[in-house]
Amino acid sequence: MFHTIIIVGNVGRDPEMRYTPSGQAVTSFSVATSRNYKSQGQTIKETIWFRITCWGRLAEFASNYVRKGHKILAEGRLVADPSGNPRTYTRSDGTIGTSFEVTASNLQLLSSRAEGEGGYNNNTGYGQSNGSMGTRYSDGSDMGMGPGGMYDPEQGIDDENIPF
Repeated sequence: MFHTIIIVGNVGRDPEMRYTPSGQAVTSFSVATSRNYKSQGQTIKETIWFRITCWGRLAEFASNYVRKGHKILAEGRLVADPSGNPRTYTRSDGTIGTSFEVTASNLQLLSSRAEGEGGYNNNTGYGQSNGSMGTRYSDGSDMGMGPGGMYDPEQGIDDENIPF
């Protein structure tokens, strides 16, 4: 069996990098996702925090390029406690909290060009993002997207460019 989770949100704190006793890099940081919805005529804002952990070269990438406030896409697997549930902990006020933890296999920076751009995929090496949600391939093409991530009808989309 296999699962994957994709998180798109804002980085809540600068990454912290450390090394295991064997010398492998580990970086962790938090990401907030949010949505707004209406309930009984009131707008409700829901925010969920995820703890993201990166290993190896991906950890080094995150430590060097990810910063608090950046918008990122993190892809990976959900980490659960031994019973398969989110990890639980006791807060300082005595209440129980849960932690959604993700071990990342791919990161993409989605912030504007001024804040930095690019991405890293643990399996294929560095990738690039043009600051949009458009797909960019290793050969530099970007599936019909023009400057600034806008669709360019002259570039077009044909069957070879569709990623599915």
